[in-house]
Amino acid sequence: MPTTFRPYNPKQGRLLPADLGEWLPEGHLAHHVDDIVDSLDLGALHAPYQGDGRRNSPFDPRMMLKVLVHACASGVFPSRMLAADNFPSHRTICEFRRRHLADFKRLFVQVVRLAGGTGLAKFGTLSVDGAKVRANASKRKATGYARMKEAERRLEAEISELPGRAGSADADEDG
Repeated sequence: MPTTFRPYNPKQGRLLPADLGEWLPEGHLAHHVDDIVDSLDLGALHAPYQGDGRRNSPFDPRMMLKVLVHACASGVFPSRMLAADNFPSHRTICEFRRRHLADFKRLFVQVVRLAGGTGLAKFGTLSVDGAKVRANASKRKATGYARMKEAERRLEAEISELPGRAGSADADEDG
């Protein structure tokens, strides 16, 4: 018996305003998170729910991932934005993150890369030019390939520690 998730339709019309997205200004982070997560392959998040015959319908993994990505991107733990009339409890969000931690880390790195590719996030500027110009600039601040790879490793380490920060916030709230 296939799993039926709770209804999740962020584009569902309303009386006032007609669309939940209209509550947020154009260009808001939540709109970008919504678009980016919808473009990802989330098969790994859906797989554990397939055919387990649950009586209670779980929250849609897309919605839960959007909530967690927005929380990590904005530094707000926990976050219930992008839930579209779903109200996952603190415990539900924590359990989802724990259950899918490895997939979440992998998908969050993809989200960061996509955000950089679309111009939503800025990680620095790379310019290639053969001109030699005398300048009053610090040689220590110039970025070479090795330094960029080091920065990428540092960013990946920061990304992988975000769920730990969220877990600390959860523990503090449980206390």
